[in-house]
Amino acid sequence: MMGELKFFPGLQVKQLEDGTFINQQKYIHEMIKKFRMENSKPMATPMATNVKLTLEGEGEPFDSTKYRGMIGSLLYLTVSQLDIMFSVCLCARFQENPKTSHVEAVKRIFRYLKGTMHLGLWYQSSPGLILCALRIPIMEGQ
Repeated sequence: MMGELKFFPGLQVKQLEDGTFINQQKYIHEMIKKFRMENSKPMATPMATNVKLTLEGEGEPFDSTKYRGMIGSLLYLTVSQLDIMFSVCLCARFQENPKTSHVEAVKRIFRYLKGTMHLGLWYQSSPGLILCALRIPIMEGQ
């Protein structure tokens, strides 16, 4: 009755003959803009392998309200960006007393998302469910 689903709060949906592609490209773009990371360079991975985050953390204390906002935004993204789940949940442990080292780890996730915002979930229309990440740009207005 309402036509083809194209947008759902925070999700972009593209329905094709052989399946459905879901991503959060617009949400990621808005989130990067909200936290003023537009000029940051994209990263290849969401977390560095040599970083060890601890409860004490390194550096100065950081505003916990702003940190919680960053984590909340990232948690919503785990709906379609499954590759950030571990990194986001690890950073979420430090919401009570974040330090600059924790914020740097979160900013790296944002930088990773900046380079992978075209990724999403592909649900194939075939009887057997196969889940894979694809790079399919969703054009504005589609």
